[in-house]
Amino acid sequence: MAIFAIAALTLVVSGVASSQSMYKYRGDDGEWIYSDRPPDDEAMVEVRDLEVSKSVGTVDVTHGFVGQSVELTAHNEFYAPVELTLKIKTIQGLQYPHPDQAMRWVLPARSDTPLFALDLLENSSPPFLEYQFKYLAGDPSARHRPGGGYRAPFAVASNYPITQAFPEIATHTTPDSQYAVDLAMPIGTDIFAARDGVVFDVASNNFTAGLDPALDGPKANVVRVMHDDGTYAIYAHLNTNTIRVRPGDRVRRGEYIADSGNTGFSSGPHLHFAVLRNAGMRVESVPVTFATADSNSVVPSTGAVLTAH
Repeated sequence: MAIFAIAALTLVVSGVASSQSMYKYRGDDGEWIYSDRPPDDEAMVEVRDLEVSKSVGTVDVTHGFVGQSVELTAHNEFYAPVELTLKIKTIQGLQYPHPDQAMRWVLPARSDTPLFALDLLENSSPPFLEYQFKYLAGDPSARHRPGGGYRAPFAVASNYPITQAFPEIATHTTPDSQYAVDLAMPIGTDIFAARDGVVFDVASNNFTAGLDPALDGPKANVVRVMHDDGTYAIYAHLNTNTIRVRPGDRVRRGEYIADSGNTGFSSGPHLHFAVLRNAGMRVESVPVTFATADSNSVVPSTGAVLTAH
């Protein structure tokens, strides 16, 4: 007796499987230059292929026969809760789910969750089941409760200009970036966690930057950290191979996690910082404030200078 399923996945973050090339050569003054573009004279150039990799978990739905029923189980490998929705496309030889069965679940981090069981129909055709599912990081019931201002995500006593912040925004025009903050800073600036949490997603080997959101957006190096209230922070455009944390690590406020860079959809070196929540199978950003020296907080604004305390 056989049963079939088809799964169409919506990933928490997107990526690319191709490789990128890094060119190493001497400049006019004898200094070593590393670039994603070759020089005019390629005679003395070392070329390295950089595999684009991501360190993310997966979510899967499997099925199996238990007595006279077929049971579906969801498997969440992320170090974060995940919302999952499922849609049955074709069903034969099986009892259709009860009308009150909501096809939406919140899967705890690193869990196996039974979804539902479908009874075999007597004197019917062989069982056949075709379904699709989607998932997104975060519990939709989570609410942003930071308990005070975030720590500016760079070294104490340092300050950097804010180039974009709500409501004066140029590229932060979608719900997932509306309240994001862009900070101009040189490549290689130490980046620190703005709040305690658990790392659940890392991309570290991307090397290039560009101005095409669709093409270059997935090429940003990022760290995503899930907070205890169910929201999560994203630190984006990080420098290649500088990320010092991995999924499952618990980081503390002020802990060094990576270096800033210029990767992905980016016109110049900067850090993109945002706090996000799952608003019901869609991602939205939430307003943030940053801690000041007198234990108060300040709202980030375009053109202002942010200081870490």
